[in-house]
Amino acid sequence: MIKFIKEIYDDSKNIKQKDPAARNMVTVFLLYPGLHAVIFHRISHYLYEKKMYFLSRLLSQIMRFLTGIEIHPGAVIGKRLFIDHGMGVVIGETSEIGDDCLIYHGSTLGGTGKNTGKRHPTLGNNCIVGSGSKLLGPIIIGNNVKIGANSIVLDDVEDNSTVVGINRKIKN
Repeated sequence: MIKFIKEIYDDSKNIKQKDPAARNMVTVFLLYPGLHAVIFHRISHYLYEKKMYFLSRLLSQIMRFLTGIEIHPGAVIGKRLFIDHGMGVVIGETSEIGDDCLIYHGSTLGGTGKNTGKRHPTLGNNCIVGSGSKLLGPIIIGNNVKIGANSIVLDDVEDNSTVVGINRKIKN
């Protein structure tokens, strides 16, 4: 339980540091739906790991209704994820997100069909996913990658790259 509280504190502190609109920690804790979604994801993920699938999905769907952010309970999320604005973010079941990532509204970490097994993206540490971006399939996004707004990414991306546009233009 102490670990869970420390994670919430670290998430709140991270948001306070990264968002110039965040006035104080109380505001962040009470008014940031991205934080609420991550907190409840941690609970639903715990239930999912305990094979309490229905309860974990129920909790994730309640959070989706309340925040507009859909995170499947099976997704693995690292430390200090900041979902800014949040509305319309979708994170699929086999997605993996590293530490210190920032995801803006309208972004999708999704699959490309009815495949089984690993079918959603893996984000490295310190990634930024711009508004409206679509990362699709079992791709690997390296560390320190920036993905521009409304980009569509269907292939792996190397560390320290910037991805922009629909045709996956990479600039190192």
